[in-house]
Amino acid sequence: MRRSLVLKFRTFIVALSIALPSTHAIALEAPEGPVMLVVSGKVGQPNVGDEAHFDKAMLEALGQHETVTRTPWHDGLMRFSGPLGRAILEAAGAEGANVRVIALNEYAATVPLSDFEHYDVILAMQANGEVLRIRDQGPLFVIYPFDKHPELLNEEIFSRSVWQVARIDIE
Repeated sequence: MRRSLVLKFRTFIVALSIALPSTHAIALEAPEGPVMLVVSGKVGQPNVGDEAHFDKAMLEALGQHETVTRTPWHDGLMRFSGPLGRAILEAAGAEGANVRVIALNEYAATVPLSDFEHYDVILAMQANGEVLRIRDQGPLFVIYPFDKHPELLNEEIFSRSVWQVARIDIE
């Protein structure tokens, strides 16, 4: 019961911190579970040292957005869900022009912040209702809404669709 109340309170605080204007933002709470994502660099709302760390519950509290699209890496139509990239960046207080998305294997791609503003780019945590595991391109996979925006179907954008995301560095 107590754990449930703590989780609900933490979820409320995270949601409130991104809903309020930045001048009134509440500090990002520290993660309680295993860290799934570290946001570093130009972070205005750090919660561990000078970085913003997110566990699964914190990422879920940012709201789950669904994108149904085809990708070059899957057969057929896929249904991805996860937080919007811009919600993560807002929660961390990102203050840059670009982000460097870094995978577990150290593959990295530079993504303009404008991609997150102009498109509903998500960090997918699920595909077709199943949790993305490391062997399934998880735990986080940058997914663009390819079917809604055919202009995204090019090698430059494909290279920004990092899977097995571990870190984001704000530049």
